[in-house]
Amino acid sequence: MTARLVVHVVPRAKRTEVVGRHGDALKIKLKAPPVDGAANAELVRFVAERLDVPRSAVTITAGHSARRKTLEIAGIDAGALGSLAIVFPAG
Repeated sequence: MTARLVVHVVPRAKRTEVVGRHGDALKIKLKAPPVDGAANAELVRFVAERLDVPRSAVTITAGHSARRKTLEIAGIDAGALGSLAIVFPAG
C-alpha cells in the first residue's frame, strides 16, 4: 500500500504546521530553512509523525529543490489520505 501526497512548502516559517490548501496541494509551513536538505528532512519528519508511520516510509519522489513536492507514503492507502482534515488540521 502506497499513497501519494502533493504538498506546497513554505520554508523558514515560525513553526512547522499545515496551513490549508494551495490549489490541489496541501500547504505546509516549515520552520527549517531550504539549505542542505534541512527543509526536506523537516517535511519528512512532520508528515511521518502526523500519519504515524516511520520516517523511512515517507519519500520525496518529485520536487526535491522546489516548493511543490510529491511524497509517497508506504504502509498507508490513498483512502486514508482522504481524512487529512483530521490528521492535518489547518492552523
